[in-house]
Amino acid sequence: MMNLIKKLPIPICGLMLGLAALGNLIAPFGAGYRLFLGSISGIIFIMLTVKVLIVPNQLKEALNNPAVSGVLATYPMGMMILSTYIKPNLPNIAFGMWILALVLNVSLMLYFISKFIFNFNIKKVFVSYFVLFVGIVVGSVTAPAYGLSNIGRIIFWYGLVAYLPLIPIVLYRVIKIKGIPEPAQPLTIIFAAPASLLLAGYMSSFEQKSLSMIIFLSSLAIVMTVYGLLLMPKMLKLKFYPSYSAFTFPFVISAIGMNMVNKYLMMSGDGSNIINFIAKFETFWAIFMVGYVLLRYLLYMANAIKPVVTPDVAK
Repeated sequence: MMNLIKKLPIPICGLMLGLAALGNLIAPFGAGYRLFLGSISGIIFIMLTVKVLIVPNQLKEALNNPAVSGVLATYPMGMMILSTYIKPNLPNIAFGMWILALVLNVSLMLYFISKFIFNFNIKKVFVSYFVLFVGIVVGSVTAPAYGLSNIGRIIFWYGLVAYLPLIPIVLYRVIKIKGIPEPAQPLTIIFAAPASLLLAGYMSSFEQKSLSMIIFLSSLAIVMTVYGLLLMPKMLKLKFYPSYSAFTFPFVISAIGMNMVNKYLMMSGDGSNIINFIAKFETFWAIFMVGYVLLRYLLYMANAIKPVVTPDVAK
């Protein structure tokens, strides 16, 4: 088991987040599905936590890598979602876990700013910037569970202000500068996440909703998700990298956001067949992608811990 933990890639925290979020997405299909996915996510969370404690050098290496450092924010993001799983039975621990996740997320942002923003280099800009600076909006999605919608609204506005200026910077890096190393190329799918996360955060933390804001965020979310879908054929041709985790949460949160909008429109009497279709398609696509990445990770880890057989030179 310790060998497995030591070989566990830190970017698997993205899969942990995707599994926890998918559990909430498909909860209407059955509580058992949510419990199953949440349990797998929780196991990965525990293993990652142990890994950081016993192999701190790998965490230091990750913090010095601008691509991986951004992805690290999926760890506290996953913590926030997992806290809602244990809240019914352990409310105080769940709330403490949620607060700690917020603190970790802010701490990662401050570290990243001092390490990479103050020494800005466009070639060190990766799509994972979105995860680091907008990912905290998971707090807007989960804040109502703790009766803190007011905090959720503050986090949402921060996320929106941080997201909009990042779009042209990251697009310029990806489209104009190019030269992204192959192991980091799967991170490009993260483009599909922030607008949908903001949409889900808005739908969760705002009781009085603006139809204009819903249309704006939904349109942006759909455009970014379509962009991510168009990139997938190219990404799936790449050999497996731990960055495959990026194929999970962006599509899950896209489905969550669209399902929230679909439900809101139906309840208000403005249901749309198109939105309903998009929500269903994104849901099934998210299930497929999380299942696919989980399978690829299982095969990767099985190969990583397989004992090396050396030839017997005595024969």
